[in-house]
Amino acid sequence: MADSPIEFKLSNMPSDGISAVKFGPNSSQFLLVSSWDETVRLYDVISDSQRFMYSHSAPVLDCCFYDAVHSFSGGLDKTLKMYDFNTSTDQVIGTHTAPIRCVEYAPDVNMVVTGSWDSTIKLWDPRSPTLVGTFPQLAKVILIIIIQTPLSKIVGTAGRRVLVWDLRNMGYVQQRRESNLKYQTRCIRSFPNKQGYVLSSIEGRVAVEYLDPNPEIQKKKYAFKCHRIKENGQELIYPVNAIAFHYGYNTFATGGCDGYVNIWDGFNKKRLCQFHRYPTSIASLAFSHDGSVLAIASSFTCEKEVDKSPAPDTVFIRNVTDQETKPKSL
Repeated sequence: MADSPIEFKLSNMPSDGISAVKFGPNSSQFLLVSSWDETVRLYDVISDSQRFMYSHSAPVLDCCFYDAVHSFSGGLDKTLKMYDFNTSTDQVIGTHTAPIRCVEYAPDVNMVVTGSWDSTIKLWDPRSPTLVGTFPQLAKVILIIIIQTPLSKIVGTAGRRVLVWDLRNMGYVQQRRESNLKYQTRCIRSFPNKQGYVLSSIEGRVAVEYLDPNPEIQKKKYAFKCHRIKENGQELIYPVNAIAFHYGYNTFATGGCDGYVNIWDGFNKKRLCQFHRYPTSIASLAFSHDGSVLAIASSFTCEKEVDKSPAPDTVFIRNVTDQETKPKSL
């Protein structure tokens, strides 16, 4: 697939599946990429260069920025690592008793939050750095998102459960929910305006949910079908692996195992556009903070058997436009 003025492929890609892409805070230049090849890499997307790389002893499932010069990551080695870009050194911060599935930073309370298949959430103080607390969950933790002001943590666990916690008071669960989607949750992301969240499933569906328990607000929630292709009179249904929000417009992108990326206006229930088909599954998506760039990880996710070798793992950097991402009502 040839590069174009609006989109190009990053060089020096990982040698195995890409698990997460994350832009730096307030930056459209620096991108973290974690991978099943046991590495975390920092790219400069403007110069198309790899700036740093560090390793775990097993595949890395997630990563996040703490600030402009530190990252955190975890994976199948059960270990949370911090990397310092200034000194090019990594440090083991702590461990879970099973693989770490998700790593997020909560700036309002200055905590790093990890979720694990050991059915716990752990909070870490990145300044010390030390473990602050361990909070048991009802099942394996597969997803975490942080919503700031009011400060909540939304946890997705196995069994389609969704729990809402207040990070300032972890003594009780604010809300206990069950996904409206019938099948396993694949991704959860929050609206930048803090009103709710979007979750996706393995069965080609996306649900728009609202946090306010007021019955009138709850009437607004809905779900829709997407990432489905008709071939030879048969509808093929694909998992929706990735969701990413545009911070300025509250619109969001979805990526599926069909290799497509769609942009949605969730409040007006409209699809704004669909990009060309990518070489293989979309494993992860991330908008830059200013919404000018979308990172698209095209990486085979082993959702089906193939007769030939899958396409190489690739991160596409796309310069998006208002026409693609701005609600028509604005």
